[in-house]
Amino acid sequence: MRMHRKPHLDERLSACGKILTVADLTDKNMLRAAGEKQYLDCIKIFGNDNPVHLEIGCGKGKFVAETAKLNPDINFVACEKISNVIIDACERVIAEGITNVYFLNCAAEVLAKYFIPRSVEKIYLNFSNPLPKEGYKKQRLTHPRFLDIYREILKEGGLIVQKTDDGDFYRFSLESFKEAGYKVIETCEDLASNPVAGDVETEHERLFKSRGKPIYRIVAEVK
Repeated sequence: MRMHRKPHLDERLSACGKILTVADLTDKNMLRAAGEKQYLDCIKIFGNDNPVHLEIGCGKGKFVAETAKLNPDINFVACEKISNVIIDACERVIAEGITNVYFLNCAAEVLAKYFIPRSVEKIYLNFSNPLPKEGYKKQRLTHPRFLDIYREILKEGGLIVQKTDDGDFYRFSLESFKEAGYKVIETCEDLASNPVAGDVETEHERLFKSRGKPIYRIVAEVK
C-alpha cells in the first residue's frame, strides 16, 4: 500500500532545516551522485568533536532519540530515505530538545557523499528490509556493495551493529560480512534472552518480540 504524503510535508522539512539535510538527487545515477562530495561538517553541526555514530534507516526515530539521550558524548547522524517517515523523527528530536542528533534524508547508496572518509565510529542497521526475493539481494543493506560504502566512511576498527528478526537475512549478512573482509566479533540468535546493556529497543523489535520472534544481532569490525 502506497503511503499517503503527510500534510505540509515540504514546509515541515524546511522547519527542521537546522538538523536535517535533504539530498538533492536529481541525478539518478547513484555512483555519480555519491562522487559529488558534500561533506557534513560535524564539528560545526554539533559544536564539538565527539565521536560520530550513524544509523541507516532510522524510521520514526525511536532508536536514535533514546540512544542519543543515553549517550550525550556521542554525535548521532540518522539516515532515512523516505521523507514521509524522517519528518516524524526530526520533529521528535526537536520536541524532546535532543541536541546530539542530525538527520540525512538520502539513500544509503550516497552516504559517501556526506561523510569524510574514515570519520564514523559505528553504524547501526536496525531491522533493515530483508528483501527475501533472490533478485533483490543486491539491494539488501548488508550486501557487499553496501559494505564497501560503509568501509569508506568507517574508521579503522569501526563497528557495524545489525539487528534483524529474519533468520535468512541474518545468515546472508554473516556471509556478506566475511565476503567483504569484515571481522564478525559478536553474534546472537536470541537477543531477548541475551540482552545487551545500553541497547535500545526499536519499534519493530518490540512488535516482533510480542509475536515471539527471535531477534538476531551481529557486530562486525571493519579491517
